[in-house]
Amino acid sequence: MSRDICVNTWPCSYYLELEKRWVPGQLSLTSLSLKFMTDKTREILVSFPLSSITEIKKEASNFIFSSLTILEKDHNKHWFSSLQPSRNVVFSIIEHFWRELLLSQSGAAVEASSSPMTKGKELTGLMACAQKRLEGTAKVLHHQGEQLDSISRGLEKMESDLDVADRLLTELESPSWWPFSSKLWKMPSKTEPKGDVSMASSTAFGKEGIVIKIPAIISQRTESHVKPGRFTVLVSRLEIHSSDSLLMHRFEREDVDDIKVHTPYEISIRQRFIGKPDIAYRLISAKMPEVIPVLEVQFSKKIEFLEDALMLRSTRASSLAETDYSVWHAASGPVDRAVHCEPSSGSQEGRPFQLQTSEPLLSEADTQELRQRGSCWLKIKTRIWNT
Repeated sequence: MSRDICVNTWPCSYYLELEKRWVPGQLSLTSLSLKFMTDKTREILVSFPLSSITEIKKEASNFIFSSLTILEKDHNKHWFSSLQPSRNVVFSIIEHFWRELLLSQSGAAVEASSSPMTKGKELTGLMACAQKRLEGTAKVLHHQGEQLDSISRGLEKMESDLDVADRLLTELESPSWWPFSSKLWKMPSKTEPKGDVSMASSTAFGKEGIVIKIPAIISQRTESHVKPGRFTVLVSRLEIHSSDSLLMHRFEREDVDDIKVHTPYEISIRQRFIGKPDIAYRLISAKMPEVIPVLEVQFSKKIEFLEDALMLRSTRASSLAETDYSVWHAASGPVDRAVHCEPSSGSQEGRPFQLQTSEPLLSEADTQELRQRGSCWLKIKTRIWNT
């Protein structure tokens, strides 16, 4: 799936500096770029990557009209006005994706500066991403298994209590001359302490049980008011916090009625009520593609992919089906050729020399790391299947 997917589109006006006039159109944000298209001619007047932005500001044109200005590295300044639903909404979302891209690029730049990118590092990154998703899925499935064990222990305790009650009722209904009546009262009931029933759910994966935590732009009811915050997925609930780490709302697992995936970067969560308004939150985040697979596992019957997000599910389904083949066959070939590269018996004298002097596709460190990650990956997959 390509990362350059449209996140949102807003009606606005763009200022043409050469013609000294405003042009109505649409401002479109993708995960990697910004572009403006006119309404009449459908012409793209400006298009630039988010990585080229150096500053995003809220300003006023002619000291009256509220505008949004974007400055590029080559000192080109773009003016956008009449933004709908509001300037603050557009500013918050664009700034969020810009900052997240800069953070990801800074980490990649540090890694690239330390060592050049090789085929082995690309395969290692692919396996690390798959391993991270498998770990999140394993946590959720393991917690669900613990909940089932807790329910099973509770049912066993109820069955034991029912047996005791049945014996007591039999004692009460038996005649006074029945010789075995006194023994029934002395039989101790096998009961477990109440704390053991919920022990698994309260101690799963530490005190908090956090699966994944991402920054997000949060809106409630209306899209005209947004605020930056944080979205946390735990094994038993969902939490939404403000930028000041204040809890805005907590959705327990049973409280969530539906989750709608509008785009790969935008979801909405709703809890229905009778006689009062529903509680609904809309979340936009550059890291949302990492959260959606976890939500699919936790809320498989409550999550719904809308039309714009259907390609996310279909693409990921096909990619997951081919992950084992693509990673292992892509890695095993270069590994075997790099480590066990031996000349054939019928080769010429120059060919073995060429194989020895040519640079291997995978270094020894990359090969070792791929093998380690592969073993961890297989363990996690085995754990998921056993769960």
